[in-house]
Amino acid sequence: MPDLSVIIPAWNEADYLPATLQTLRLALQEAGLEADIIVVDNASTDATAAVAARAGARVVNEPEHRIARVRNAGAEAADSDWLLFVDADTSVTADALQAMRAAMDEGCVGGGAPIGFDRLQSTPQRLGLAAWNGLSRHLRLAAGCFVFARASEHAAIGGFSERLYAGDEIGYSRKLDRVGRPHNRRFTILDCPPVISSARKMDWFRPWQHALVLATFVVFPWAGRFKRLSWFWYRRP
Repeated sequence: MPDLSVIIPAWNEADYLPATLQTLRLALQEAGLEADIIVVDNASTDATAAVAARAGARVVNEPEHRIARVRNAGAEAADSDWLLFVDADTSVTADALQAMRAAMDEGCVGGGAPIGFDRLQSTPQRLGLAAWNGLSRHLRLAAGCFVFARASEHAAIGGFSERLYAGDEIGYSRKLDRVGRPHNRRFTILDCPPVISSARKMDWFRPWQHALVLATFVVFPWAGRFKRLSWFWYRRP
């Protein structure tokens, strides 16, 4: 049985998957981890499934466009004691995997990592990223592009909440921390260099649209329950 199952939700990600999977395999090798890589094809209309299969990943199909459901479908197909959820446009480093392995050996229930982007174009973007990473570490909240958990605790909390279209990783982090705390297993944010995701949404959407999404979720924290209000994660140019 592999040490880890890596679950990658993928909706029309044929362009990004090759680099993501190659970087992931090199990082796993350097970190000394054996992993089962599962790509969950979310009703893609491009060559996502074929690209994933050619790269040696196991492909699972999930037709419903709801990120929590896609992540849970990957977890249901996994056989390992540990689960790592990674976005299809995120580069995972050996440093992050080594820090994760150390946290696993120390008995954590799960965790996340600091995040970065492959490019930042403005001071507000840099400040926003720094604010998130500070909040993430202080409140023990993982970003969805890199979050890991014991498979048993994932099952114990019912996985990611399928009531949500966005923001499911926040409740997931809190539930894991609560279920692990009585056993002295905390949810942790790793002390490692950031994992790097694509800044493509900076190109897809204008600054006022980013501000609108932020304001919507600040004023109405339950917006993630509605797909129309979660359009930022389900619309592409």
